[in-house]
Amino acid sequence: MENNMNAGACLRSSLASLQCELVAERALANPDGITWLQYDVLFQLSKEKQIVPSSLSAVLGISRVKLSKALKELKESGYIVQAPNPLDGRELLTSITEKGEQTLRNISAKHESLYQAAVAALQEEDLLIFVGLAEKLSNALRAKRLEQS
Repeated sequence: MENNMNAGACLRSSLASLQCELVAERALANPDGITWLQYDVLFQLSKEKQIVPSSLSAVLGISRVKLSKALKELKESGYIVQAPNPLDGRELLTSITEKGEQTLRNISAKHESLYQAAVAALQEEDLLIFVGLAEKLSNALRAKRLEQS
């Protein structure tokens, strides 16, 4: 940490710098030209398997209108499928298709360079500390976003 910066300023600077690097990495790894929101939707669907749009918009922290547009584009491109929810016919269960899963695998393979850079830059102990801190921060940000939705 630089002597002339307090911890809060250092954190702001580090988070902004890391975000810029991750955005640049994500742009390089996107062979199909899907939007960041579409990627986030596919990634979440790969974890959830089936989810209704209202829950998905809350998890992603976006409006239903914005999500609806992304879902329409993903459906038209064959990345997702939607079917009526047997418990509540008013909402659609949304699932990722094999094409969507393959797109995520392709992007993930390109993200390998990010993983390799982290392994090369950090000792094992530092990697474990980073993982713990990153998960803690991600969980806190997610909880705050869900609380506000």
